[in-house]
Amino acid sequence: MLLNPSARDPAARSRLIAALTVPVVLWPLFRAAEVEPGALFDPDNLKVIGHFLAAFLPPESGAEFLGYLARATLETLAIATAGMVLAFLLAVPLAYLATGAGREQPTLNPLTRSLLTVLRGIPELVWALLFVRVFGLGPAAGVLALGLTYGGMLAKVYAEILESVDAAPARVLRHNGAGRPLAMLYGLLPLASKELASYTVYRWECAIRASVVMGFVGAGGLGQLMDQAMKMLNGGEAATILLTFMLLVFSADGLSGWLRRSLDRPPANRPSPFGGRSAFFGLALLAGAVASFKYRDIDLASLWRLEAVNSIGTFVADFFPPDLSADWLDKVARGVWETLAISVVGTLLAAVAGMLLALPRRWMPFTVLLNTLRSVPELVWATMTVLAVGLGPFAGALALALHTAGVLGRLYAEALANAPPAAGCALRLAGAPGSPAFCYGTLPGAAPQLVAYTLYRWEMNIRMAAILGFVGAGGLGQLLYVELSLFHQARASTVIVAMLLLSIAVDQASAWLRRKMH
Repeated sequence: MLLNPSARDPAARSRLIAALTVPVVLWPLFRAAEVEPGALFDPDNLKVIGHFLAAFLPPESGAEFLGYLARATLETLAIATAGMVLAFLLAVPLAYLATGAGREQPTLNPLTRSLLTVLRGIPELVWALLFVRVFGLGPAAGVLALGLTYGGMLAKVYAEILESVDAAPARVLRHNGAGRPLAMLYGLLPLASKELASYTVYRWECAIRASVVMGFVGAGGLGQLMDQAMKMLNGGEAATILLTFMLLVFSADGLSGWLRRSLDRPPANRPSPFGGRSAFFGLALLAGAVASFKYRDIDLASLWRLEAVNSIGTFVADFFPPDLSADWLDKVARGVWETLAISVVGTLLAAVAGMLLALPRRWMPFTVLLNTLRSVPELVWATMTVLAVGLGPFAGALALALHTAGVLGRLYAEALANAPPAAGCALRLAGAPGSPAFCYGTLPGAAPQLVAYTLYRWEMNIRMAAILGFVGAGGLGQLLYVELSLFHQARASTVIVAMLLLSIAVDQASAWLRRKMH
């Protein structure tokens, strides 16, 4: 059947509207992010970044410094593990309250869901900064910050996992007189145990990265050592710390992947209804947590002493009521717009770079580059981009783009590898060159997954964009850091509320866009 060449494309109108709308929306965001590519090639900036990078060689290898480094590495692992246990202890009861699973008439608890939104909506670095102000420098602030943010994340995902498994066994137990806790314990948990354990292991891997970042506000570990080295412009020490952190991240990635693959293997026959491997990993996590608390003498029980409670109460009271003066709200609104611009521009630049890096995915140098980009935290990239282009939101957008390019490049490569091959093969058999066959055959099949990955990453980037200002990269983070440094808690409270509302708004917008794409 021959197609009429003059027939109109039915999607032409929507494509034209999209083509005209995208530049109109993106232009003011690029302006707000102060995107100036020429700043990357400014002679003065090139001279500063050149001297800074040159100072990275050779890496510091003195025995005294390596001793400090070893202790900071162990402290980072201790913070991550202890924080995960605290998050788990918080997540289990919250997930039980939030989920409708196990109820005869499934209903959700809106109050608990709102609490989870607050816990995970405020970045862990903000919690860490607040706890450092109350309890002083040290790992306790990092453990508490991880416990709150990751507790909210774990509880939300745990509730969704329990709601996704077959509810028939739990319903049978309820109809036979069992209470809801027993129905969930024996009816739902055995079916969901592998997925619950797998996600917990993945979050521990993320907690190691987060514990490094929190050191930048004084919460201990490698991050605190890195912050000191960067502020002193000691490139040799910074290089050794960065190499150690990359090795730690690669090791955590490998261990986490091995643990998750172990959970996916068919289990041997056993009498336990909950799964031997899941129980083993739970005991291993508990043992690691005990060792972590003992290693750094993290005494969270002291937080409940009268003096600590009074200190917390006084500190929290200073945040209320938030400053709602017109001048301050106007300044916060500009910070919100700047933060949104940083997240959008950074994610778009990363999407372009990630796609270019994903195409030659079988070449080892590109794999190493992807792993390097994503293993360096955004806050570390931001300290470098601030030197390259100066203070401001453009440095934040570049830092986000560098880290996210590594993340998206890996995800894009997997999506392209898993795309249906039939269309691309048909075009190549019909004589189409490789590029058109990819663009019109492979890419459309992978497009929904590529878009979903990009939107999910944008949700995460909005939280990171809100705190890059801690090192001078603009946005709400810069406002918050300045106001807390000046002990203006009421103004800081307004900024934290703005961060939370912006995070919720981006989550909702991303979810809406994903539904529209389907």
